[in-house]
Amino acid sequence: MRLFDGYNALQGFAQLGLLALAIGITMIVGEFDLSVVGTYALGGMVAVGAGVASPALGALAAVAVGAAVGAVQGGLIAWLRVPSMPVTLATYIALLGLTHVLSGGLSRTYPNSAATLWVDQTIAGVFSPRSLLTLAAFVVAAVVLGCTRLGRELRAIGGDRRASRVAGVRVDRRIVATFTVSGMLAALGGALLGYSFASANPDPGLQPLILAAVAALLGGVSLAGGRGTPLGLLAGALSIAVLAQIVATTALPDFSTQLLYATLLAVIVAVESPGLHRAVARARARRADATTNHPVRPEELSCPKP
Repeated sequence: MRLFDGYNALQGFAQLGLLALAIGITMIVGEFDLSVVGTYALGGMVAVGAGVASPALGALAAVAVGAAVGAVQGGLIAWLRVPSMPVTLATYIALLGLTHVLSGGLSRTYPNSAATLWVDQTIAGVFSPRSLLTLAAFVVAAVVLGCTRLGRELRAIGGDRRASRVAGVRVDRRIVATFTVSGMLAALGGALLGYSFASANPDPGLQPLILAAVAALLGGVSLAGGRGTPLGLLAGALSIAVLAQIVATTALPDFSTQLLYATLLAVIVAVESPGLHRAVARARARRADATTNHPVRPEELSCPKP
């Protein structure tokens, strides 16, 4: 039994990667976008409906819709000072309702077989246009967050929002922009998935959100904000994609798979918890004090014999 196949692993990464990047960039600024799965479903529905004659046009329409959803959420969060969790949760529920209205509660098929074949065609043995587009999004994000002032400002906002305002960072605009990009990424991921599967599902369930969140945390993004890189998110998404492929190949029962992901998430959250970090710091401090202030033994005071 072959547990690993490069092409299938990268196809799984393409299905998960843009969602992980969408969630990850909002976590870096100290927020959390629960609506990405709703945007993901809506993006697929829009692309499949609008992209029959032109897949590129359908994908652009999906990205535009995702940008609008993200911008509205970002405005509510930044300018009205509403916490991101209730806002994005409400948006997620609303978007799922909207996709059901658009589709009548059924999957919408995509009749453009040429686009379906193209988006998943093999390139260099392991890649596909879908996986290459996903990798390109990570590269662009890595350049922006790692090499520009905007990237430094986003991490600063996640680390200390008040200090960022004092330093002159336009915090509200940056938050709106972050959620806008998050919506665009999620919608693009849904569009590519719709083209690949030749259909759009009005309700993808919570598993994509769970796997994307696990990938982001596994990639080193902090729950408290201010820490994380696109390359770390890339590594986390690839790791989860490989793990998912191994799980699928070994045909584990559904409950075992759910327990595996839940355990992985619990371990990551525990390792990232501030309480554990403080306990480790206190233990190190006590050990350092014990080493520095150890009692002097009598033989240490005696002069060495010639």
